[in-house]
Amino acid sequence: MPTDLNTQGRLAGKKVLLTAAAQGIGRASAVAMAREGAYVIATDLRESNLADVGATEVRQLDVTDRDAVLRLADEVGAVDALFNCAGFVHHGTILDCAEADWDFSMELNVGAAYRLTRAFLPAMIEAGGGSIINMASVASSVIGVPNRFVYGASKGAVIGLTRSIAADFAGKGIRCNAIAPGTVETPSLDERMRAQPDYEAARAAFIARQPMGRIGTPEEIAELVVYLASDMSAFMSGSVLTIDGGWSNI
Repeated sequence: MPTDLNTQGRLAGKKVLLTAAAQGIGRASAVAMAREGAYVIATDLRESNLADVGATEVRQLDVTDRDAVLRLADEVGAVDALFNCAGFVHHGTILDCAEADWDFSMELNVGAAYRLTRAFLPAMIEAGGGSIINMASVASSVIGVPNRFVYGASKGAVIGLTRSIAADFAGKGIRCNAIAPGTVETPSLDERMRAQPDYEAARAAFIARQPMGRIGTPEEIAELVVYLASDMSAFMSGSVLTIDGGWSNI
């Protein structure tokens, strides 16, 4: 490990890998884990956008490319924590969701988590265990959200995948948990709001449905990622942690 890492942080001595680290929650998580002393391997489809996330290593990775994922797993070896953060939000009902839209969302939101976990899990087991963190959403089996048909279906599948892995490998030192955020201030959210006819009205509508009267920040989600990657969560597996400002509670 490099000698300039924080040796007193919550993730000191740990090697972590995450996907979709170039922006939003992934970026904030890479920064937070590096700050806490982890050896961070940050990956994204656009490697050029990873220069200033504070990672120890940056890698270009297409999470839909099985061979690329397998090569990366072989090169990196065992990690202490894997954060499957890549995803896509499709807008619309079932009637707006063509089969190509369904396939793309399932491939990126579920397939990527399956692919990365299956590639990295054997080395994690051999090394004595580790933490797998999957990005779900409150728009899933937690609550039904209008115009989030395939997104909700895919994130519900992520929750099922998470709980199955947790059940199958708890006795081998593997913890697997999912994070279910509500509405979070990310470039993806901003892009969706700007696609609406009235940006300000769209933003006001997003805020209006938040019991706390505001949208969450990527940094708030990143703190939960750090907790799940650390030994502080050593007795937690198979959990779905909602962090949504109380939205799913009303």
